[in-house]
Amino acid sequence: MNHTKHFVEDQLEILTENARKGKISRRTFAQLGAALLGTTVLARGTPALADDGQLVFVSWGGDAVDAYDEAYGRPFEAENGIRVRQDGSGPTEGAIKAQFESGNPTWDIVDADAFSAEALGKQGMIEPIDYDVVDKSKMRDGFGWEYSASSYFFSYIIAYDATKFGDTPPTSMADFFDVETFPGKRAMYKWGAGMWEALLMGDGVAQEYLYPLDIERAHNKLKDFKKHVISFWGNGAESQTLMLDGEASMALIWSTRARLLEQDTDGEVNFIWQDGILSPGAMAVLKGNPGGAEAAMKFIASAQEPERQRVMFDMLYQGPANPETDDLIPEDERRYNPVAAGNFEKQIPLDVAWYEENYGAALDAYLGIVSS
Repeated sequence: MNHTKHFVEDQLEILTENARKGKISRRTFAQLGAALLGTTVLARGTPALADDGQLVFVSWGGDAVDAYDEAYGRPFEAENGIRVRQDGSGPTEGAIKAQFESGNPTWDIVDADAFSAEALGKQGMIEPIDYDVVDKSKMRDGFGWEYSASSYFFSYIIAYDATKFGDTPPTSMADFFDVETFPGKRAMYKWGAGMWEALLMGDGVAQEYLYPLDIERAHNKLKDFKKHVISFWGNGAESQTLMLDGEASMALIWSTRARLLEQDTDGEVNFIWQDGILSPGAMAVLKGNPGGAEAAMKFIASAQEPERQRVMFDMLYQGPANPETDDLIPEDERRYNPVAAGNFEKQIPLDVAWYEENYGAALDAYLGIVSS
């Protein structure tokens, strides 16, 4: 199961909610929807076919807009004369493999988990990132891989009911699992990513000793703790509702949703960065893509510009991949940036190499416990 898919779908939902509430104009909605998808959008879930002089960017679909985006698409076309079109059908590992194995792929760039891109790259299905074009100095250290380049960040963090715990809030992942000191039900992510790290920290493993993850120990912790979990949420709206309705006193949720919760409840639901699990989104280029690797790499490079990533943070709450963007964020907003100084240091980055080798089997076992 692709956990980036669920996060990006949730970003589109947040964008739509902001438009419906009147927080952003229809024009801005169109611009940001396209910025999120990194392209001009054709239609929801409609496959795009590559013509001469254009690229196809494959994302996870969602609410479509019918204008060129001004954050990525229009500037790229103006600079390079190359149109970017959107395919919202979803770049699962199976779909990427099918594209490659067809011998006549129609995809160019995909929004993929870095660990998935690395695995496919080693099978010869993904182009190596050309770091003569894509600028590693515009990435955070350790977040540029052989076959994929980081494009944004989000975190799995603790949100808590401040009406219950405001005087003595949780300060670490251990507190999430301490139902005696912090009574009440909990909520956790259904699809495993970030939860293994949380379970192990809750069982006393320090951040620096998490990897390689001891899955057996994590799952034993889950079996013991499961009775305190009211729901294993599958999407961001569900995680938010569990906290808004008071069903859970704490939840492990995406940082984007934690910000919404704090703002929508005037601080009655709050969050902490300590022991968060920092997760990167990434772009990768299909081997033998019809638009050519050179053009695709130029697109990835164009998406590194700090002003364009600032738009993504302002309206969609993504942490910027380019550290230069941090200084463009107003000081009173920086506490919401998962990769800001002071927030980044409190967290543990998701280990792409471990997930590349172990995610499938670990998820199968995790889901077996969740569903039992």
